[in-house]
Amino acid sequence: MSRRMPDRSHNFTYFVAEGFSNMFTHGFMSFAAIGITIACLLIMGTFSLVAVNANATLAKLEQDNEILAYVEDGLTEAQARALGHKILAVENVAEIEFITRDKALADYAAQYEDSTLFEGMESSVLRHRFAITLVDISLMRQTKEAIGDIDGIGRVNAYEEISSGFITIRNIAAIVSIALVSVLFLVSVFIIANTIKLTAFDRREDIAIMKMVGATDGFVRWPFVYEGFLTGLLSSVIAFFMQWGLYSAITKGISGNDIFSIITIVPFADIWQIVALVFVAAGMLIGVGGSLSAIRQFLKV
Repeated sequence: MSRRMPDRSHNFTYFVAEGFSNMFTHGFMSFAAIGITIACLLIMGTFSLVAVNANATLAKLEQDNEILAYVEDGLTEAQARALGHKILAVENVAEIEFITRDKALADYAAQYEDSTLFEGMESSVLRHRFAITLVDISLMRQTKEAIGDIDGIGRVNAYEEISSGFITIRNIAAIVSIALVSVLFLVSVFIIANTIKLTAFDRREDIAIMKMVGATDGFVRWPFVYEGFLTGLLSSVIAFFMQWGLYSAITKGISGNDIFSIITIVPFADIWQIVALVFVAAGMLIGVGGSLSAIRQFLKV
C-alpha cells in the first residue's frame, strides 16, 4: 500500500521552520543583516522622535509663549482696555488678557520674591499691557507688526528667535526623517535580499529539482519569505527596546538640565505603542521585501 506524501503547500509550521533554519545558514551575513536593519530602524526612529518632540515643543510654545503688547503711557486704564477689541480683530490672535500696572507689579514681586528690587516701587512706573496668545506661532512676526500698528500700542515684545528656531528644527527633522527613512529602507532591503540570495544560491539545485517535479512557485518561495519576515521581526523587536533605552537616557539627561527646560519631552509611555507598531511594520516590510526581491531569479527554472 503506497503512502501519500503530506501536502505541505499550505503548511504554516513547515514554512516557519524552514525560514527559521535558513536564518542561521550564513551566520555572519545573517548577523550583518539583522545588525544593519536594527541600525537603520534606530536612526529612522531617532529622527522621527526628534520631529515628534519638536512638534510637541512648538505646540506648548503656542500655548505659553505670549506676545506682550504695552499700552502707551498717556492712556487711562479704561482707554487701555478698549484697545482689546482692536487686538482681537488682528488675524492670528487667539485670545488676550489685559494686565493692569498693579497686577504686573504684583506678578513681578511674586516671581522675584527673594529680591528687594520691587520693594517700595510704584506701579505708575509700569505700563498697562496685553498678554496675547497666537493661533499659529509661525506667524509671530506678522502678528507682532500688525499689533504694533494699532494706535495706542507703544511697544510689542515677542520672542521670535525662539519660535523660529523650533520651527526650523521641526522642518529639518521632518525632511531628514523622510530622506533617511527612504534611503535606509532601501539599504536594509538590499542587505536582507543579498543574505537570502546566499541561502537560495546554496539551495539552487534543490529548488530546481522541486520545480521539475511540479512544486509551485509559492511552495518554493514561502520559506524564504518567512526567513525575511522573521529577520525583520527580530530586528524590529531588538531595535524597539534599544530605542526605548536610548530615548529614556536622553530624556533623563534633558530633564536634569536647566538649559533644555524649554524643550517639551513626550513621555515614551505615551507613544510606545505607536513606536512599536511602526518598528514592527517597517521591520517586516523590509524583511519580506528583501526576500521577495532575492528569490525571484531562482524561480525561473
